[in-house]
Amino acid sequence: MYSVTSKDGTKIAYDKVGKGRAIILVAGAFSYRKFPGQVQLANLLAEHFMVYNYDRRGRGDSGDTKPYDTAREIEDLTAMIDEAGGSAYVWGLSSGAVLALQAAAKGANITKLVLHEPPFVVNAADRKPPEDFVLHVKELIEVNRRAEAIKYFMTKGMGAPSIIVSLMRMMPGVWANLMAVAHTLPYDAALLDGFLEGKPLPAKLWSTVTVPTLVLEGTESPTALRHGAQALANVLPNAQLLSKKGLGHTKKLDAKRISAELAAFFMSNP
Repeated sequence: MYSVTSKDGTKIAYDKVGKGRAIILVAGAFSYRKFPGQVQLANLLAEHFMVYNYDRRGRGDSGDTKPYDTAREIEDLTAMIDEAGGSAYVWGLSSGAVLALQAAAKGANITKLVLHEPPFVVNAADRKPPEDFVLHVKELIEVNRRAEAIKYFMTKGMGAPSIIVSLMRMMPGVWANLMAVAHTLPYDAALLDGFLEGKPLPAKLWSTVTVPTLVLEGTESPTALRHGAQALANVLPNAQLLSKKGLGHTKKLDAKRISAELAAFFMSNP
């Protein structure tokens, strides 16, 4: 394990593996650097790149300086980029894609960007979380109702059936890992605040993100996720959309398939 100090003094833990150009992996909700799919993806990419796999603040071995602000998470990613040599390729998954996108918009030195199914809800007809979703997630964590927060985030936010959460509770190792990062769910919710209402993405919001960008979506993914990915690819100045079976993230990550697409994009010119 390695660590870097973010701008506000928070220790950010990471692993690195491989050699070559740097890639930084930015996890989504419930994920952390030791998450099996994340580790597998890092190891596969290490055949061609130096892969930096870090714990977002509050997770794993990283610190969690209060109060939380999305700007601090952007600073964490910027610190990782500096640690990787001052520039890097970046892959972000789900809420991690939103974090990576915001960092790029703030001028982070990202040379190529992959945004993997950012969970924007852009169509009024698609399933939407409750209007008070962001606030309620925060309130549940503030009173330490972690198990309830997990269920609420998964069912009302991600659209998972309640039975899935019940099954997870019957798997002690899985549930313990979820409980260990549950207090960071308000961080993911905050990143999505304003983008869950079924409204079109503002055309000019990320106009400064001009780096080559690949937006990934799985053809097996829920309709709302697919609509969000398609909308984002349309508003970014230099983005392409890749839709393929096996690229979804709502179930088990297909690390082999995902790594192949990432390698092809990052190794292509320009």
